[in-house]
Formats: sequence, C-alpha cells, structure tokens
Amino acid sequence: MTNETSHGDLAAQVFGSTDPIPPLTDIKKGELAIKFSGSPLWLPLDEQTMRRVYRQPALLNDDIRNRLEHHQLQASNFLSKSLQLPNIALFAGSGTSLGDPKGPSMWDLWAKCMFVEEEDNLIDSSTEQLHKSAKTICETVRYTDIESPNIEHFLSACDAYLTVYPEDQTVKPFLTSCKAKILKACSEFLTAENVDISAYTEILRKLARRRTRDPRLKVFTTNYDMCFETASSDLGMMVVDGFSYTRKRRFNGQYFNYDVINRASEDLSFIQGVIQLYKLHGSVSWEHQGNEVYEVQEPSPELACLIYPAKGKYQQAFIQPHLELLSRYLEFLRLPNACLVVSGFGFNDDHLSEPILSAIKSNPSLKLIVSDYAAYDQVSGAGSHYWQDLASSGADVTFINASFKQLAELIPNLTALSPAEQLGKDVQRLLLGDTE
Repeated sequence: MTNETSHGDLAAQVFGSTDPIPPLTDIKKGELAIKFSGSPLWLPLDEQTMRRVYRQPALLNDDIRNRLEHHQLQASNFLSKSLQLPNIALFAGSGTSLGDPKGPSMWDLWAKCMFVEEEDNLIDSSTEQLHKSAKTICETVRYTDIESPNIEHFLSACDAYLTVYPEDQTVKPFLTSCKAKILKACSEFLTAENVDISAYTEILRKLARRRTRDPRLKVFTTNYDMCFETASSDLGMMVVDGFSYTRKRRFNGQYFNYDVINRASEDLSFIQGVIQLYKLHGSVSWEHQGNEVYEVQEPSPELACLIYPAKGKYQQAFIQPHLELLSRYLEFLRLPNACLVVSGFGFNDDHLSEPILSAIKSNPSLKLIVSDYAAYDQVSGAGSHYWQDLASSGADVTFINASFKQLAELIPNLTALSPAEQLGKDVQRLLLGDTE
C-alpha cells in the first residue's frame, strides 16, 4: 500500500467518507497547510491548496468545502488556545524578511560580498563567479564550501584566522569590506519606496495583545535588519531591547528586567503595547565602542556588532552582548506554560537549534509551532536534521506550511475572553473532538 493510499484511507476515516481518488499528500512551497502534533496528515487551509490536493480544478464541491472550513476552524482554535498561554515568544529567522520587505537572503549577501557581478544571483557555479581577491581570501582562511556557501560561515572562518594571525593585512580589510556591504544591504531595503512590512506590523499587533498580568511578548530574531523596530514604531509600541533609555543608548542586560507602568492609574497598571526584542546575531544599528555596545545611526564596518557563528563553533556566542541575549533565549525555553512560534528559520545554526530540540524533550509544557513557506519539504528531508528530529520527537510540535505573511494572517486576534466566551470556545472544541 502506498503512502498516498494509506493517507487517503486515513482521511476517509477522519471525515467519514471514501473518495474514489485519494487526496494528494504533498504540499508545495507557498501553499497553506498545517500538520498537528501526532498526526501524519497535512491539512490544507485555503481554497487554492484544497483544490490541488483534492483534485478539484474548478469550484470546491460541498463536501470538500466543508472539510476546508473544518480545517480552518481546527487551526484557528488551536492557535487561539496555544497563543493565550502565559509565556509567548516569536522566533524570526532570515526568511521573514525575504517576502514583501524584499530583504537580502544569505545567498544575496554572499553574492554582494564575493561575486564579480553582485547583481547576478542566478549563478550556475559559485567558483567561477568569485572575484580574484575573494578567491584568494577563501584559500587563505581555508574556506572550501564554495558550491553551497554560507556567508556567515565564511566570515566566521575569517575571524578565526585573524585570531591566529591578527596582523594579517589581506584578510582583515576584506572582512571589513564584507561587513560594510552587509550593513548596507540589510539597511537600504527598508528605505525603498513602498516597502511593505505589513506582515511584521500584523503579527506584532496580534501577538502583543496580552493580558496585562501576563509576561510581555518576547521576539527573538537572527536578523540584522530593523524590521521589527520599524513595525513597532509604526504601531506606537515600546520596545525593550536591552539598551538604556538615555540619549546615548548603551547595552546592558539589566534593561530587559525593566517595564513601563501607568502611574496615573490607581493600581499602577502596566501599559499595553510593550514587547521585548532580542537580536541574537546583532544589528545594523549596533557598534562596539571599547568594551561597551551602543546603538548608533550608522555604525562603522570595523566596529559593527554582528555575530555569525559557523556550524559547530560556539565561541562567538559567549561574548557580550550575545552571551546575555543567548542566556535570555535559553531561559525562555525552560519556562512552564510557554509557546514558541518559529518562522523563517532553517535550523542551520546549531547554537540556536539544539536548545529548541532539547527543550521540547525536557520541558513537557512547551508548545512549539514551526512555520516555513516550505515546511513540508523541510520535514520530508530537504532541511537540516533538526526538522526530522522535531517531527519524530513525540513532543508537542505543530508545523505550518506558510510564509511569514500567511502566518500573520492565519493567527487570530488575541483578546482576553470573557467567562461566557471562554465557555463557548470550550464547547466548540469538545464538539470538534479536541479534548486537550
């Protein structure tokens, strides 16, 4: 019996009917579907995906449409329930800025730093496109992964080389020029005309609507860009990012312990619309000045505070401010009644992926929701081993095949429910057979 047939039979059991032709089991990149914890099925969540999976080229028939509405209600109830846990965090990888904001990908940054023709991203051979100085530096620092390169791994190799040969006069200036190009590429796209960061504003607007007695929404990101800062500013939200509230903003981890209250109210209540932002790999607005890190308008490439840990090399993550940021990340993963929503992260950084895998095995109350526009492919073997490890862990892990924008649209508006509304939600879940 094939997988397609067995899944079709399982779907028939779930929905109480038998299809002459079983539905397709694959989900394409960019389609919208969800795979709940403990289930082998990917459930389509929009009409276009439903039509392809159920081989309905025209309008959906009543039975298929009812199934789609059932899927959507299941997803909405699941997200509503999960995202009202006391401790909520969003983990945003580089994929979140690749959609409508049109931010640079890791490949774009490699091309800008290393290729003869920076604008040409459709390259058959990375080796042939390397300009002469880039090829020389790769040979010097012994970076050999040219055909499937990673710009962060290359820069890490340069840093490691300079640790041994600090007086080198070829690698250091090349490294500085790469940093300058990265800073420019990760900054200038936000100044483009009609730049669209609506996905950021939408997801912050929804997730930050917390009960004032609950902890603040935490946002962890590996991105250097300022998308979250810009989106929160557009929404009028305050950001606690570890920097002082002075004219010259200096990083100190103690500021993550601060909050904002309304002294005009009798009970000194917390104000709404405050998020905590943890930029795990640094930012285009951070600069080293002596032993301190400051937020500046345009950091110099030589002093830019960026981190790019290569696979298996953790040492850079144990210097400030990254040590403080990483410790806060690890602390969240140990919290009870917590939900971590991951989007656009490829699980290629061991120092960030391994703690998630460890946490879902050791923290039984942690819910993990992993979203990616190619989540089906990643889980099916195209991604790093962490995708398969998470899928087979037996823990509370739900996968969503969705872009960052699709995820933002999928998340329901989170509001504190009245007792009557909560009772209605509970009854609805029972009718759907959800006994969690």
